[in-house]
Amino acid sequence: MSNRTRRRFLGTVGSGVPTLSLVSQAAGGMVFGQEGGASGRTSPKFTPVDLSRFFNAGPAGFGPRDRARRLSGPSRADGLIRMPTGEQRFRGIPFRLGPEGAAGSSWIWLSTQPGRAVSEVEIPLSNKAGFICFAHFCDWDPHETPDFDAVTVEQVGQTLAEAVLIYSGGGEAAFPIRRRIEVNAPSITWGFPGYACVSHYQDSARKSRNELDEVGDWGWFRLQSDVLEGNYTVDASTGAPKPSLWLFALPNPHPDRRLSALRLRAAGQDPLLVCGVTLFHGRQHPLRYERLTLYRLTLPDASGQWSTEVDLGVVARSYHLGKFDPQEWLDAPDAGLGSRTTAVDTRHLYIEVTASSEATLLLRDGRGGRQFEFALGQVTAGKEMPGTPAGSRIEILETAKTWIHGSVADAATGRPTPVRLAFRSSDGRYIPPYGHRTEVDAGTFKDWGADLKLADTCYAYVDGTFQIELPVGDVYVEISKGFEYEPIRQRLAIQAGQRELKLEIARTLDFRSRGWVTADTHVHFLSPSTAVLEGQAEGLNIVNLLATQWGDLFTNVGDLSQGPLASSDGEMVVWMGTENRQHILGHLAVLGKSVFPMAAGGPRESYHGDPVWDTLAGWSDAAREQGGLAVSVHFPYPAGEQAADIVLGKTDAVELFPDTGLRLQHWYRALSCGYRLPVVGGTDKMGAGTAVGANRTYAQMGVEPLNSTSWARAVRGGNTFMTTGPLLLFEADGRVPGQEIRLGQGGGTIEVLAHARSVRPIHRVDVVWNGRVVASRQNREGARDITLKERIQVPGPGWLAARCSSTLRPRIMAHTSPVYAQVPGQEVFSKTAAAYMLTQVEAVQTWVETLATRPDPERFEKIRKVFADARTILHRRLHEHGVKH
Repeated sequence: MSNRTRRRFLGTVGSGVPTLSLVSQAAGGMVFGQEGGASGRTSPKFTPVDLSRFFNAGPAGFGPRDRARRLSGPSRADGLIRMPTGEQRFRGIPFRLGPEGAAGSSWIWLSTQPGRAVSEVEIPLSNKAGFICFAHFCDWDPHETPDFDAVTVEQVGQTLAEAVLIYSGGGEAAFPIRRRIEVNAPSITWGFPGYACVSHYQDSARKSRNELDEVGDWGWFRLQSDVLEGNYTVDASTGAPKPSLWLFALPNPHPDRRLSALRLRAAGQDPLLVCGVTLFHGRQHPLRYERLTLYRLTLPDASGQWSTEVDLGVVARSYHLGKFDPQEWLDAPDAGLGSRTTAVDTRHLYIEVTASSEATLLLRDGRGGRQFEFALGQVTAGKEMPGTPAGSRIEILETAKTWIHGSVADAATGRPTPVRLAFRSSDGRYIPPYGHRTEVDAGTFKDWGADLKLADTCYAYVDGTFQIELPVGDVYVEISKGFEYEPIRQRLAIQAGQRELKLEIARTLDFRSRGWVTADTHVHFLSPSTAVLEGQAEGLNIVNLLATQWGDLFTNVGDLSQGPLASSDGEMVVWMGTENRQHILGHLAVLGKSVFPMAAGGPRESYHGDPVWDTLAGWSDAAREQGGLAVSVHFPYPAGEQAADIVLGKTDAVELFPDTGLRLQHWYRALSCGYRLPVVGGTDKMGAGTAVGANRTYAQMGVEPLNSTSWARAVRGGNTFMTTGPLLLFEADGRVPGQEIRLGQGGGTIEVLAHARSVRPIHRVDVVWNGRVVASRQNREGARDITLKERIQVPGPGWLAARCSSTLRPRIMAHTSPVYAQVPGQEVFSKTAAAYMLTQVEAVQTWVETLATRPDPERFEKIRKVFADARTILHRRLHEHGVKH
């Protein structure tokens, strides 16, 4: 600009600060592109205004700020505020910002303070607009960080400038631009948002299962919540706020009249920095989003790599659904078990969108370059609308919804009962009750609430009552409650305006009334109160919630001092305990009590450099001294010390998993060497992918009260079975597991009776003698009730147990503890099993003496003695049975 031209347009006002009036260079707007990057295609919705000849300041000219040194990025060093530059798209609105570089001019600095700022700017527009969109910011309010003793008031609502719309043919409309209302500071702390403006950082949907880019990605403001609020965007690596522009859409009261100019006038010395102005030609607010809406897109074909984007809004979720046949689902035998999606409907894409009613949705094929547009404001409920160009269609699903108060009652009592349930839409989409996740993350230590995901099926735990927003029309529900209730699937017809929904579930078996108590011996991470709810919903009486150490992480330790937590009826109790863990020696559950340290021997169970403070045998002794139960969990792995502890009599019970026959063989070997080891079941639940009690213990307690002492006594007594579904009872000559049968020198005949019942089909029941199946009953079609009764000939001492299983997936099975057959003067002893156990003892002794990080000498000698004593016992027994070793 020549000096002559500058003099013609620069004048003065009473403050002595210059005013500026230049002709703007309007440009076509851009809609789709990357957040914060250069925009792509033009759109008639927007006209970005070129302010380059109006700029009178930049980072260096505005000067350093102490608060700017706390921002992320290069501004930390010199205290300069650096904002985005160039052509940008913020929350779908395109802006033409100033050039890059701290020394140049890229902002309009409005202030009455003498100097480089101007007090007034008038920008010719010559266009119509529904809204005038600003990208701007102000300085920090010094009153927001006063001295401790200062008496001050935050300057919320302070008028920094006035925006005046000037109409062709005459007339004006003036609006204030106020601190914390239409504009805000370059960074804010929590609780200081703008009320009519939003950060240029878009709210976004994230997934808790996404890979972490930075350490700070986890937590409620990052991945874990599945949302990221733009107003509080921070640098994930440093935690420092990122500098933010603030977007404000000024409504034009006369959108049909042509604007001749926009006048910006400073109201005082506190600055307003305007970086960009864009005219929006729509009639609805571009920054106000409507409630989340579910759309179904019919794709042109299934061959493309389809993705979606919305300009003035957020695509919260985008997914394909598995093919869902309602009748097939209702008839399937896997209710409550969770099922896999075997086929995906690739021609339909479901998207959940919150957006301005002026928004445009773009469907793009990343492989073929095709793209289709949908004006969301023109999509009407109940009708499909074609995209532009033709070839795809969009429709709104669930056009009518209703909030419902629901309940699930026990059919026998009529009272609400805790259950696990899942609602599905008519196309198979999971609909959670309020307070539960839509997308459950089954990862370890992620979703710790009352949610569950089995295979591809999500569930919610409820206390017998719930609230849920359901679509009007057909809805499908699945309800389950452990192993003694009949799982149900139902079709429901939800009516418009319906407010209540009453459901029932019926008990088909009642083992509690016969003196049986059921427990999950091995649960992690839940809060005790959530464990109570989940235990009730799964038909449990006991949940053993175990605190433990994971490197430098300690979980549930704060719950140990509170003791047990019981349900209101006393029929479900959570007992706190510890899982004591070593990466080589093995893992031990201390049930009902706690023993410290909970981990030793180094990573990954304990921390780097931690010595072998103790053995599992030492932990077992400490547990028993307190009256606790010492259980070898997920037996036998890690297998290091397991054999030694069994030989020394330190193990009260073994916790079996149903996943492999190897685990059974380890147990069978120990039993066949004469060691009496009751079986228990526990899940090792560490995430929402495992149902509490999916693997559980049944112990016969008779009429004893439900407390940890009586339950521990029942487990040690041995009348137990573990199960992942069937309920299995066993007798041998009228003796139950844990009891003995006396035989003569030549053995004898024993009558065995195994009775398996299940709410899901089972196919086989076996009786096992010393690890070998000696009687079996099969039903190829599957049955819910199978009885096996036979007389078997046994040659001498040994053990008998029953097991049952199903061929269905997921597999269900059960196994009882043994009945023991005794012969005077003889003992059950397998030479090969004993030799195997001796090899285990010697192998782990080698690790202790060569690689283990050692504690003090006295403690180390005590640890060595555990394995030396076990070796001595096994050598003696092998020698007594004629084996030289």
